[in-house]
Amino acid sequence: MIKVNIKEKDVIEEITIKGHSGYEEIGKDIICASVSSIVITTINAIIRIDEEAINYDESVIIKILKHNEIIDKLIFNLIDLLKELEKQYPKYIKIRRC
Repeated sequence: MIKVNIKEKDVIEEITIKGHSGYEEIGKDIICASVSSIVITTINAIIRIDEEAINYDESVIIKILKHNEIIDKLIFNLIDLLKELEKQYPKYIKIRRC
């Protein structure tokens, strides 16, 4: 199962994504591919706007360092897209806010 943890206080501070969905074997898994596409596209968009707005690593931990209207909309969009996947595939992806 893919586990998404969203750390927030007044704003979203960090998003951690771990695991394999188990829907299909690695390399053929449409859920893992969808999550990867959503996350990579969002990270690339934010970096194009402001390279210092986020910090991320390959495991995937995204730390939001700056907030503005565009960056926050991109982060909310990422979360909304992941929530849609969770609705369609609840056995394979779980989102938790903390």
